[in-house]
Amino acid sequence: MKTKFCIAPLLRNVVALKTGIVLLLAFFSIAVKGLPAAGKKHTSTQEEAIAYLSKINRLDSSTIWTGINPTRFFKNLRKNIEHPITVYPGEGTYFCAYSALTYLMLQDDPLGYARFVVELYRNGEAMYRETYFKPSLEVKKEAGLLNYKGVMDINPADQMWYLTMADHFKGYLNTFNRIYDPGDENNFWASVNYAKFNRMAKRLLFGSVTSKGSDLIRPKIKDLYGYLYNKLHDGNVVLYINNRIVHKKNHVSIKLAVPTHFIVVEKITRIDDLVTLVYWDNGAKTLIQLSPAF
Repeated sequence: MKTKFCIAPLLRNVVALKTGIVLLLAFFSIAVKGLPAAGKKHTSTQEEAIAYLSKINRLDSSTIWTGINPTRFFKNLRKNIEHPITVYPGEGTYFCAYSALTYLMLQDDPLGYARFVVELYRNGEAMYRETYFKPSLEVKKEAGLLNYKGVMDINPADQMWYLTMADHFKGYLNTFNRIYDPGDENNFWASVNYAKFNRMAKRLLFGSVTSKGSDLIRPKIKDLYGYLYNKLHDGNVVLYINNRIVHKKNHVSIKLAVPTHFIVVEKITRIDDLVTLVYWDNGAKTLIQLSPAF
């Protein structure tokens, strides 16, 4: 599966000092497991979400989201609940951060996610936890009509949710483009920087969120493997990485020295001088083996 960047175009002229070095320039950990929000005994289960959707069975056409096919919408929503790993941001979009957050939401509170997405579809606005989403008319017109985005072309529920998140949450990268126009899913309107991702995580996920890093300054961690290994025992871990170097191609000689992409770490182990990393990235899990220095 071809992987795209999230925010790389901002700094295309910045290059790495050494070719072939992975730059984990900024990352943060998300502690969710075993840390429910105050007053909440537990988050929901996949079975509860499936039971909720089974009672609905189908959705009527919407006069609000006129570009959305209700049958495809419901199928997309059910697939996300049953197979969270398949959540995908689409080809060429800046939706990778929203996709990573959705992947975590589907593990954290699948029933809450399902209820919210259905309400957003039915009413054109909805509340998730303490955040009220009311997407713009431009977003409502475009959702369901995105094409040439790979499998996301037939996933209108994902289109609606990603566009709604991008429309609601803003960071400094969105300063000069805050109103959606067709095609803006591929540019700075949808881009996500480090602080914006942290802010979205705190709003959308249960539990506490801790972070270490920034957009441009690499965090000083003496034992990166040990740090990540320990954080995985606390909860979920997201890395904000230089994706072009991780997915390097032999013909590329200039590599950006900035983070561009969000991935979710599933497992990390080390045997002698070999580190094995398993992570979720754009609709699939990947296993790579690296040297500690790499």
